[in-house]
Amino acid sequence: MHFNTKVIHGGISEDETTGAVSVPIYQTSTYKQNALGQPKQYEYSRSGNPTRFAVEELIADLEEGAQGFAFASGLAATHAVFSLFQTGDHVILGDDVYGGTFRLLHQVLEKSGLTYSLVKTDDLAAIEAAILPETKAIFLETPTNPLLKITDIAIVAQLAKKQDILTIVDNTFATPYFQKPLQLGADIVIHSATKYLGGHSDVVAGLAVAKELQIAKRIAFLQNAIGGVLGPHDSWLIQRSIKTLALRMEAHQNNAMKIAHYLQAHPAVAKVYYPGLIDHEGHEIAKSQMSGYSGMISFELTDETKTAGFVEALKIFTLAESLGGVESLVEVPAVMTHASIPKEIRQQSGIKDGLIRLSVGIEDGEDLQADLEQAFEKAGN
Repeated sequence: MHFNTKVIHGGISEDETTGAVSVPIYQTSTYKQNALGQPKQYEYSRSGNPTRFAVEELIADLEEGAQGFAFASGLAATHAVFSLFQTGDHVILGDDVYGGTFRLLHQVLEKSGLTYSLVKTDDLAAIEAAILPETKAIFLETPTNPLLKITDIAIVAQLAKKQDILTIVDNTFATPYFQKPLQLGADIVIHSATKYLGGHSDVVAGLAVAKELQIAKRIAFLQNAIGGVLGPHDSWLIQRSIKTLALRMEAHQNNAMKIAHYLQAHPAVAKVYYPGLIDHEGHEIAKSQMSGYSGMISFELTDETKTAGFVEALKIFTLAESLGGVESLVEVPAVMTHASIPKEIRQQSGIKDGLIRLSVGIEDGEDLQADLEQAFEKAGN
């Protein structure tokens, strides 16, 4: 089944009882049991809910993994996956990751004895040098947030397997439409489903998929034990949205490619980060492991002091955190999404104070370009 068909008919796509082509919202907390100690398939909605199960089966199908899990947010999914490890374990973390992921490790899990090293995951030698006897996992984003760095997933996974280390990939920026980490050797894939999978800025959710059943069973236990599960209505929203994922991702990418070329040629722009550009450092690797480059762009102005004036002058691009919705968004990571990362660490990883990140939506591309142009003019660029 091709991907464009699978997003609509994959997983559990209809109600067996009524034939409804949209899985019903089972807004219930508990379920009548057949007899004492004899529950039906479901007994309590933290442990399992038909609507949530439907979206979990769908993401497992799309990522081609053994089992999927739906959580109340992307960070809840990440927390559950990190809970696979214990006091004294060590994790290699990409130095250019979402600020919330860094905060979770640095300010929460480190207190419980989980240690980590920040590493440039696009540098295999750096990863290899960071591996300790107690290292249990390599956690990476590709493309990264916000510098769009590209990591060769297959090469990293090969190295990890030799050391009996898990490879965990946050696939939020690419989605399974453009990239399938599990097929490249990763063990676990994570999504902030709030972003492209939800796609309409109206739901907060997280998804995880395990490649093998052995790991899936451990995540299933943690999902139930920790309890940060996705509610039935939000589960329905995510499955509804995924049905148009292929169409939306093509539109995001088409607009992003045009905007990236426009920015690259603009005299007020010092540097553009977009893996679809042939001079992007990771372009060839991205080309080999992705079928497209998604809709995220970051760039720097030649005059960093004009950053605030530029982003505040935009009209169609909304100044807001998050990404992946149908509407275009703009943000400054150092002040917004990555503010929880200490400045010295941000700067070491290349996240400058004036870096601007765009989530290019599916509006008319000419309107988006015109909006950028008028903002450059108003900011005095």
